[in-house]
Amino acid sequence: MASSGPVVRHARREDVPAILDLIRELADYEHELHSVEATEAKLLDTIAFAPSAADEASATTAAAPKGLPNTEPISPTKPARCLILLTPAGVPAGIALYFYNYSTWRARAGIYLEDLYVKQSERKHGYGKRLLVELAKEVVAMEGGRLEWSVLKWNTPSIQFYESIGARMMSEWVGMRVDGDGLTKLASLLD
Repeated sequence: MASSGPVVRHARREDVPAILDLIRELADYEHELHSVEATEAKLLDTIAFAPSAADEASATTAAAPKGLPNTEPISPTKPARCLILLTPAGVPAGIALYFYNYSTWRARAGIYLEDLYVKQSERKHGYGKRLLVELAKEVVAMEGGRLEWSVLKWNTPSIQFYESIGARMMSEWVGMRVDGDGLTKLASLLD
């Protein structure tokens, strides 16, 4: 039975195939499909999931505090959480994959949105905004300091959308990254 509106909830283990499909669609949109190393097994090992529908119905444990996720605990090897948006027909249409960060100046935690993606066929329904609203609610519930993310400079439609909901571009900051062989080399510099 279809609901009257979209449903946003924390992803369950059974959502992994849909999450991986959406990650691949995002990578294709960003012209980086060849860079995707994610697999269903890797996602299962690195995301803190909500209980499955069957487990949730029979759970006797206390739910998480209002506004905070009822998911597996995060850890160094399972640092991420994922919101999934289902259309009124119950079809996965978008994700917000995130993890927690920390502001030393504010001495408060926050959320870093690693990926926000809504299927191209499902855009213009307010789904991206809905996912961001849910993340903002979580930051507020945890008395966090900020919600932040990065966007590609060429992605003008997304930049305009983000600015329309009150986000501001951090033009004075430059992203930095060490990965692949560079990461291995850095880790062994003092050996």
